Amino acid sequence: MTINTLVVKKQVIRLGEKTYEKTQEANVFFSEIGVFFLFLWKTVKETFSLNFEFNEFLRQCFQIGYKTLPLISVTGLIMGLVLTIQSRPVLSDFGAVSMLPGMVTLSLIREIGPVITALICAGKIGSGMGAELGSMKVSEQIDAMEVSSTHPIRFLVVTRVLAATLMIPLLVLYADALGMFGSWAGVNIKGNVTFVLFFNQAFRVVEFMDFLPAVIKTFFFGAVIGLVGCYKGYTAGRGTESVGKAANSAVVLASLLVIIIDLVAVQVTDMLL
Repeated sequence: MTINTLVVKKQVIRLGEKTYEKTQEANVFFSEIGVFFLFLWKTVKETFSLNFEFNEFLRQCFQIGYKTLPLISVTGLIMGLVLTIQSRPVLSDFGAVSMLPGMVTLSLIREIGPVITALICAGKIGSGMGAELGSMKVSEQIDAMEVSSTHPIRFLVVTRVLAATLMIPLLVLYADALGMFGSWAGVNIKGNVTFVLFFNQAFRVVEFMDFLPAVIKTFFFGAVIGLVGCYKGYTAGRGTESVGKAANSAVVLASLLVIIIDLVAVQVTDMLL
């Protein structure tokens, strides 16, 4: 056997190994998609169950909504303040400072408020769900619930997903309102605009169809954040290291899906309007 023949055989073996690895990665990817849709189907089916866990749902609303308010408050104020400070010099060059309240309000309502708030919630709420359910999976609490016929999907997943779907739109509206207050404060740094005048100028350019699509897409943001966080925690591995991986992957995937949903929503809104 010549040296050239050995080299060719080694190259064939390496190509075969790479092909096998790619096949395994593809199998894992499609298997993950199948498991997720099965998890989604179980969640949807349990959502319409007669034995809804209303008390747990209220507790999750408190955990997701009330305990996230301080972070959202700071974020909303800073969004409006920074956007106003950055936009004022450009509008001043064109002598259009009076358009600043309307421009900032439209930017907050249409895009910046919903997306930034959803990303903040993906980091806090999504990671919390992934870590909490992941730790329950590692400590076999979920298995104990299944043995005792407690329906863990209904008790753990449905309540969290519905709470996130309901509370994140409310948090977005709250962040938009605080963003406008921050914008009013930013306008008064180098000017003197009354509260009533600012809001008259702000809402003069806002229409109902600017508000409606932005609110509708926040429900999808909440549903995706809740689903991804619960899925990553519910399907976590057995080791303690898997809890951290579940929380981290929940944040990354939820943030990516929020951006993708926002892109789709913008395209659909542009076609309809």
